[in-house]
This record gives sequence, structure tokens and C-alpha cells, in this order.
Amino acid sequence: MITTVVFDLDDTLYDEIEYCRSGFGAVARFLANLAETPAAERILDCLWKQFAAGNRTKTFNTAFEELAIAYDNKLLGSAVKTYRNHVPKITLPDDSRDVLCRLSGKYTLALLTDGFLPAQQLKVQTLGIEKYFKCIIYTEQFGREFWKPSPAGFEKLMATLNVKPETIVYVADNEKKDFIAPNKLGFSTIQLIRPARIHTESCDEANASPQYVIHKISQLPELLEKL
Repeated sequence: MITTVVFDLDDTLYDEIEYCRSGFGAVARFLANLAETPAAERILDCLWKQFAAGNRTKTFNTAFEELAIAYDNKLLGSAVKTYRNHVPKITLPDDSRDVLCRLSGKYTLALLTDGFLPAQQLKVQTLGIEKYFKCIIYTEQFGREFWKPSPAGFEKLMATLNVKPETIVYVADNEKKDFIAPNKLGFSTIQLIRPARIHTESCDEANASPQYVIHKISQLPELLEKL
């Protein structure tokens, strides 16, 4: 019997692409205040063009070069810090809020998320979702080596809530890392495929595939009933 529903955060409860654009906007405003740099709108357009083209690792470097902004590691570090520490302009979709409200009266809800700690905490605060969860696990608090697919966060969650794996469902989006550990531990796993999701890669690794797939979070309560 399922008693506990654990959610991932990014691209599960909201569209992560909203956060990315919000972060690039913060970086654009930061850079525009420096001497001899373009206007914030132009910087944002350039950053977004790089990101949308699939440049996810050298976004700032490439944009700086295109904009003729002289940069060094210090400026890059400041841009990254601005991105991770900004108060995001993101919203919780109505269907996510409705599902959290519906499930909170029937199941114990928890959140388990990877990512840089200040950024993840600011996302949770901005979305206003703390009240729905009995337990929130930020894997960054254990160290980056314990991000998914490490089982550490899931084991901590079970110990904190004193629940057995066969009573838990994990709902997440990223096949490359999200389901490996909970599948091995004996959780039920559900992949939510949001239309605007960022991570679309599949994975050939054993235990990487989710046990169930849904395309709308509104489909979750009915699936949980069947489980």
C-alpha cells in the first residue's frame, strides 16, 4: 500500500525553463551595471540564444565573446553566483497546486531534489510549497557526490519518515539520474514528462527506466489509486 509520495522539484512541479530564464535575466541586469557592457535586454537575448541552441555548459563564455565583454574567471564566477543566488521569478502551475492539495490529505508528501543549495531553497520558497511536505531533502547538504543517482538522499528520507520502500512512490522527470536509486531500493517510480522539460535524454543503464509514465501531473492521483 502506498503511503508516501516523494516529488522531485525541477521539471516535475514546475517548468525549470522558467527558472533558467529568470536566472539569465538576473545575470543580464548584473552585467549591464558594469562599465562598457551592453544593455540588459541585449545581454539576456544573447544568453537565451545560447541556451536555447543547446549550449548548457559554456553559456556565459560564449555569450561574453559574442557581446565583446572582456571576462576572466572572476567575472565568470560572479555571473554564476548571481544566477544561483537570485530570487527566481517562477510560479507553481495550477495543476501542480491542485494535485499537492488533493494528495496532502491522503498521503505523506516529501520533496527530494538535487542542485545547488541556495538555488533550490529559493525555488521552494518562491513557489510557496514548503507547507505541503513533511520532509524536504536537499541532497546538496550531504555533498555533491551524493546527488542522484546516489541512494543517500532516499535512504535519509526513509529514515526520517520511518517508512519502508515498498510504501513509497518517487515522481520525477529525468531518466538519466532520477530513477536508478529508488528503483534499486524498491520504491515505485513515476516519470512525469512535461512538454517544456529540459532533460529529454534516455538512459541504457540498468534500473534507469521508470516503472510508470504520465504526461500531466493531474494524472497522478488516479495512478496512485491503482498502485
